[in-house]
Order: sequence, then C-alpha cells, then structure tokens
Amino acid sequence: MEKQRTLQKSVAFSGTGLHTGNPSTITFHPAPANYGYVFVRTDLETPVEIPALVDFVVDLSRGTTLGIDGVRVHTVEHVLAALAGLRIDNCRIELSSNEPPVIDGSSMPYVNALLEAGITELNAEREYFVIDEAIRYTNEEKHVDIVALPNNDYRITVMIDYFNPALGSQHTGMFDLEKEFVSEFAPARTFCFLTEVMELHKQGLIKGGSLDSAIVIIDKEMSSDELGELKKIFRLNGVPNLGENGILNGTHLRFKNEPVRHKLLDMIGDLTLIGVPLKSQILAARPGHASNIEFAKLIRAKYLEHRAKFKKHNPTDKKTLDINDIMKVLPHRYPFLLIDRIVSIDDENSIIIGLKNVTINEPFFGGHFPDKPVMPGVLILEALAQVGGLMITRKVDNIDNKLAFFMGIKNAKFRKPVFPGDQLIMEVKLISKRLNTFLFEGKAMVDGQIVAEAEFQAALVDK
Repeated sequence: MEKQRTLQKSVAFSGTGLHTGNPSTITFHPAPANYGYVFVRTDLETPVEIPALVDFVVDLSRGTTLGIDGVRVHTVEHVLAALAGLRIDNCRIELSSNEPPVIDGSSMPYVNALLEAGITELNAEREYFVIDEAIRYTNEEKHVDIVALPNNDYRITVMIDYFNPALGSQHTGMFDLEKEFVSEFAPARTFCFLTEVMELHKQGLIKGGSLDSAIVIIDKEMSSDELGELKKIFRLNGVPNLGENGILNGTHLRFKNEPVRHKLLDMIGDLTLIGVPLKSQILAARPGHASNIEFAKLIRAKYLEHRAKFKKHNPTDKKTLDINDIMKVLPHRYPFLLIDRIVSIDDENSIIIGLKNVTINEPFFGGHFPDKPVMPGVLILEALAQVGGLMITRKVDNIDNKLAFFMGIKNAKFRKPVFPGDQLIMEVKLISKRLNTFLFEGKAMVDGQIVAEAEFQAALVDK
C-alpha cells in the first residue's frame, strides 16, 4: 500500500520569472492528505488560491498558465514536474509574484529545494487512475498524436520533429519515474529557436529570459544588427555568437537530446493537472503545452466519469454497509453470499469489519455433519475473503469492470467450531498492495474468541 507524501518542512528560494521578468520568491509548504497542489498568490491584499487542475488553465501562449477570477500564475509546468517527479502528492505553493523563478529553465532548482525540505509519508493511501482503455488525442494540422495505453506503471515516450534541420528528430523515454526523473529529466532546460526569439520579445514574453535559462537553437543566419538586438534582449555584455554546435553562444548541452527530454519534462508537469497520478504508458509525437492540456482534459473527464460511477455503485462515503449496499458491490448471491452487514470501515488504516449471522437455515448444514451441524471451515474463509473483496473495491475506481480473483491462502488456522446461532465477526486488514494484487489478513471471531484466521492474496482482473 503506497502512502501519500508531503514535505517535512517549508522551503523557499527567489529568482526572476521567465516571461514576465518579475522578481519572485517561491515557498513550498507541507500540506495534508488529499490537498493536492495549490498555488497561492501571497502578493495580493487578499491571497488567492489556484488549484493545480486543468479546469483552471487560462493561457498556453508559451507555457502553462493557471488563473482564477482574473488572477494568474504563469509557467507552472516545471514546478509541477518537480513535485510529481519526486512523488510528492500534497503541497501548498506560495508565490510573491505571478510567475515562479525560472533559474536555469529546468526543474532541477525546484527538485533541489524540495529534497532540502525532505519528504514524509502521510497516513493516507495514494490514489491512482489506472488507464484501462486507450485514450487518444490527435491534431492532424500540427502533426500531434498522443495516446494513453493500459500499463501497471507510469511510463512516457516522446518524439519530436520540427521539420527543421537545426534540431532534427529526437526521441526519449522514461520507464521508471523514481529511478530516472532526477538524474535524466529534471536537469533538461527549456529551448526555443533563434527565429522565435524576436517574435516572443515582441509579444511581451521572455522578459526574464537569458542564455543561462534557455537553449537557443540556431535556425537562421543573422545580421550584425540582429545580433545587436539579441544583445539587448538577453542583457548581454557582448554581442552573442552563432557558435559551432548549432546553439547560440555555443551553450553546452547537458544531454545529447536535451530538447526532447525537456518536452517529456513539460508533459510530466502538464499531466499533473489531471489531479491524480496515472498508471499508463503515454506515447507522444510532437507534444506541446496546448496538446498536453487537451490530452489532460480527456483523461480528467474519464477519471471524473469513473469516480462518479464508482461512488454511485460503491457507497464509499458510508462507514457501515447493509445487505443492499453489499449486493451493489459483490457479485455473489444465494447460497454463496456469506456476509450480512459491514459494521465498521476504517479507510485510513485499511481495516474493515463484517458480520455473519449463522442460522440453522444455512443450506450447508443439511449435509455437513447434520447430526451436529458445524459450519465448514472453508466457508468461514470464503466469508473472510468476501469481506476482503469489499475492502479491495474501495481501492479502485472502475470496479464495475473488474472481478477479484483469489490467488492464494496462507497460514490458515481453524481454532474453534462454529455452530448455528453463532455470530461471526470478521476483521480484515490490508497488508500490502502492488499493482493490481492485494495481500490481506483476516480473523473470524465468535464471542471475542478467534475461530479462524488466514492470509489472502487476490488480484483484480477485467471482467
């Protein structure tokens, strides 16, 4: 079972916003379970909170901008990528201006600050949205194609091709977020083409940009007047040179394919706006912020649809379930439904307690020691397994399309016989969860004494 995470303490640093050029201090604060990511503009008379959700995206002209009631936070993708890459689920992000400091144009400064603050687990389970069918976004005009495929991990593969000989075609893939993010993708810097610089400047963007915060790819020859203009734009001491490696001023790349790695980094940041971490294989051809956000909207709509369906059919807001609630979730029916009621649900500690009234009318008593009726031990285990099945359903969203199949029972022990008139109290506790496989322990009691216990392993499979 994976726990949600947040910071151990607050941490801050300062710099200049890439596009606005405004001085800015960003402060990361610990946050409680299920808080998510929230940006807070503390420079306003009344601080404004903006949740990091795709619903609040208001501009994509050159980066991802969030806004609410006219208040904006620009270029949030590198901050969000750092949080997601370090698997931090909850954080309050305060800003003294309308844009985070750009520093070197990558996520690494944020990663370093967050690691300095330290990461701690919260007493709540991390929720995933497990993609169970292909979700696709295509923009034929811009040659963009992105698809999310079923997978038990989070993987992203990106290809870029700007049909420009200065950059060419590049590809990269991230297959293990925990092992690869910090070393292979967080340091990748933002980039643009030389032909774009003048236009971005005319649009009032890159006011805080410099050759220390972006890779400028040379895609044209420039006159001395134009180079002089670049000197002013980037506030350089001398006139920039076209270099010999295809990059303005000969800036050294951190990776041979640094541009495409940065595109993957941007995608990690943009996809956090879905509001829940994914388990999926993402394949992306020529993605950008606009396409990332349209793709994120598709996935968030699917996620909310699954969540609403799950809540409708599986009453997770209840802490007790009657037989009607149970029958909405479990597929079992007479004579094999062996639970009468769920009397307690502790989601925080993944413990669920069920009740079974054992009566002489049970169909198995007619053939199981009819002269001295005893409840079969294997049916006590089945009753425990059904309580465990109910617990599993609370861990996934799309339960209507799933069945829980048991893979194994270990350390089963039968302590005392169970007779007609007894009331079985069954307590099941989750031990661990890995992908779609669950391990839990169960105890069945009568009058406070254990009558049977075992460990169970079950897997969720498609119907």
